[in-house]
Amino acid sequence: MEIKDLMNPSVVTIEPTASAALAARLLSRHNVGSLPVCGEDRRLRGMVTDRDIVLRCVAAEEDPAQTLVRDIMTRGCASISPHEDCRAATRLMAQQQIRRLPVVEEGKLVGIISLADLARSQRFDMEAAQALGEISENIVRR
Repeated sequence: MEIKDLMNPSVVTIEPTASAALAARLLSRHNVGSLPVCGEDRRLRGMVTDRDIVLRCVAAEEDPAQTLVRDIMTRGCASISPHEDCRAATRLMAQQQIRRLPVVEEGKLVGIISLADLARSQRFDMEAAQALGEISENIVRR
C-alpha cells in the first residue's frame, strides 16, 4: 500500500515569516503537535513543533509575538513521497524519532502521514507499534 492511500491531504501549514505565537495558536486550534513550514509555493522548508516553541522561544525568554517561525523551526526534516510503500514510512519514523512525516511530491507538500494513520490500517499496525516503541524507548533514555 502506498503512502497516498493513508495520508491526510488536508494539512495545516504555516509560513516561515509567521510568528511563534501564531504557530502556537494554530497548534492549539487544530489539536496537532507540529506544523509543516511552507512558503507560498507549498515547498517544505521545515517543521515547527510545540516543543520548538517552548524550548527555542519561551525557555529562551524570547517574545513569541516577535519571534519568527523560521528562527525556531527544525530545518532539513525528513519527508516521504506519496508513492513510497507505507513500511518505508514506519522505518523512517523510527529512524528519525518522529510521529508525523510530511509527504512531498516534486518538492511540494501534498499531505502528512502519522503513526496513528498507519496504526488505523490493520495492514501496518504491527510496524506502527514497533516504530512507536522505538521512538518511546529513545525518549526514556534522554
